[in-house]
Amino acid sequence: MPKETRPTLTTVRKRDGRLEPFSPSKIARAIGKAMVEVGKGGAGAADSVAKRVTSLLEEAYDGRIPSVEDIQDTAEEALMERGYPEVAKAYILYRSEHAKVRQVKEFFGVKDDLKLGVNAIKVLERRYLKKDETGRVIETPSQLFRRVARAIAQSEQRYGAARDVIAEYEELFYGAMTKGEFLPNSPTLMNAGQPKGQLSACFVLPIEDNLESIFDSLKATALIHQSGGGTGFSFGRIRPRGDIVRSTGGVASGPISFIRIFDTVTDVIKQGGRRRGANMGILPINHPDIADFATCKSAPGFLENFNISVTATDAAMRAIVRGGDIPLKNPRSNKIVGQIKAKEIFDIIATNTWKTGDPGMIWIDEINRKNPTRHVGEIESTNPCGELPLHPRESCNLGSINVGKFIDLPAGRQGKGKTDWKRLSGVVRLGVRFLDDVIEANVFPSLEIGAATLSNRRIGLGVMGFAEALIKMGLPYDSPAALLYAARLMKFVRDQGWQASRELGKSRGSFPNFKGSLWQKKGFRAMRNATVTTIAPTGTISIIAGASSGIEPLFAIAFIRNVMEGTRLLEVNPLFEEIARKRKFYSTQMMFQIAQSGTLAGIKGIPPGVRRLFRTALEIKPEWHIRMQAVFQRFTDNAVSKTINLPRDATPEDVRKAYLLAWRLKCKGITVYRYGSKPEQVLTIGPIEKGPIERQVSVESEFSGGCPAPVCNF
Repeated sequence: MPKETRPTLTTVRKRDGRLEPFSPSKIARAIGKAMVEVGKGGAGAADSVAKRVTSLLEEAYDGRIPSVEDIQDTAEEALMERGYPEVAKAYILYRSEHAKVRQVKEFFGVKDDLKLGVNAIKVLERRYLKKDETGRVIETPSQLFRRVARAIAQSEQRYGAARDVIAEYEELFYGAMTKGEFLPNSPTLMNAGQPKGQLSACFVLPIEDNLESIFDSLKATALIHQSGGGTGFSFGRIRPRGDIVRSTGGVASGPISFIRIFDTVTDVIKQGGRRRGANMGILPINHPDIADFATCKSAPGFLENFNISVTATDAAMRAIVRGGDIPLKNPRSNKIVGQIKAKEIFDIIATNTWKTGDPGMIWIDEINRKNPTRHVGEIESTNPCGELPLHPRESCNLGSINVGKFIDLPAGRQGKGKTDWKRLSGVVRLGVRFLDDVIEANVFPSLEIGAATLSNRRIGLGVMGFAEALIKMGLPYDSPAALLYAARLMKFVRDQGWQASRELGKSRGSFPNFKGSLWQKKGFRAMRNATVTTIAPTGTISIIAGASSGIEPLFAIAFIRNVMEGTRLLEVNPLFEEIARKRKFYSTQMMFQIAQSGTLAGIKGIPPGVRRLFRTALEIKPEWHIRMQAVFQRFTDNAVSKTINLPRDATPEDVRKAYLLAWRLKCKGITVYRYGSKPEQVLTIGPIEKGPIERQVSVESEFSGGCPAPVCNF
């Protein structure tokens, strides 16, 4: 790169009117990208042209300040002068694409003061940024993060922190978020510093076998969804369909009928909210209505706002493996009223998962074995995506660390990255403190939810950007080395998180249910939070951070994103693009070829090692997905949300095998998704009406990887 000596030209005017230092190296980088695109220009050519651009600008703007457009126009002139017409054309196309991105951002009415991606801007505009009464955005991305950081840091005051300490934590919280190193769950971004102030993402509400309980929880559901939270329920206490109702002499309608009521309320509330409501509906495998429950979502459009899962005990799973029966128990009378062949109901579950993506499975014994507060009651349900098993009326707030940001790369050595464990430790500890402060700042939907939450103070700190971390280190997702790294990474996050929570417990006090908890039985003298770690699907926050979702592999290398009606943008994984450019096999035509299927399969000119490193979710065998989930679960206090992706031609037997392997590997639950099993999905491989090719991978604006079904994208 040329030296940054600027004897006469020192400043450039940005498009928004701001001034910044003139940098010949930025010009050289842009020209270099255009040269790589067309395969022209040898070593030092970009620097040479950049020097000529600087010379022309100094002649033309002596004593005046050029604009960004002036510099780009001069760069085109210099390229033509030096005999690089093809490079000039590529540079012009580069300018055109960036102009299109700027126009889209301007359309959303957002001042992008953090240089975020266009889709991040759309997500922020749609869900997070403050608006006035007319719907006009009145907050920039940096102002959003400042609002959140300031509101959460105020919790430090409750523990006697001085003003300068509060200000210090505000800056630390703000820095972690603006750098994309850590982000909290959506309700915290939406509501921190706002009048309502409900900050939790995950809730579990009780459903007893009476109308008062059902409709109390229905009201709470509406309030939670209005604030951006999601709800989980076990309907296992409701008497089966056809059972007697003694108070009226009538006949019970069964749990599915009441799930429909919750689904309808969710549908109404989401119309006025900022994001789609999400629910988890659970029924035990020994409920008399289990067969109807397992098949209920086979009807198109039924329970669209629900994920559903079957809870199975270890005894039920052993019966499935050995060929026994499962006794069916009426929850009203607590009496056995029949039995079902274990393999028969398991086949029904697996077949309907193959058809529709539902139900998932939850292994409730494993959840309660690891539940640190089992002494106050057993857990029956989870949040909508399964990563938070909670007691009735309990809530939890989540946050995720973008681990790809903590892989240091030697200059020009993609695939040779090393983890910066010291820096990661700092952000883990900061994240634990942030999430504990969120509990203090939270305005709970009800006194009962507040009391249940404060009694255990559960938090869920997890990771996102795991796929990028592996790529930077040169580790294929489906490899033993990746599993080993996953174990080391999550153990480190867990241990550092535990230490931070232990220290907070000593200074602020342990969670009220600490006495009698597993922590006390293990010899811990203090613990601020009953649980510390979780692997969440991240969803929209990973779009804001520019990272892959949770611990998922890449879902596509290149694809077309439907940013808004009539506007589709080609997105290419930036790590793949960087490698392709450095190893000189990049071309725009190749990127559109890759976008036909999203994978590198059948694309000529890609080195075998790169092809192996960039295998996508549907190319990775299910057992690797499950083993990766199991490794993370081993070092996670709560649970792991991960999609086990199956190709379109998978069979119900593949689903059965996936369920059994996940149970044997001590997963707490599992979500299996066969491509094409839902009529609506936010990841589509198929024809696009307009575009340079007939068949492209297309995703909706808020898809970030993981489960491509609408409700899973929570």
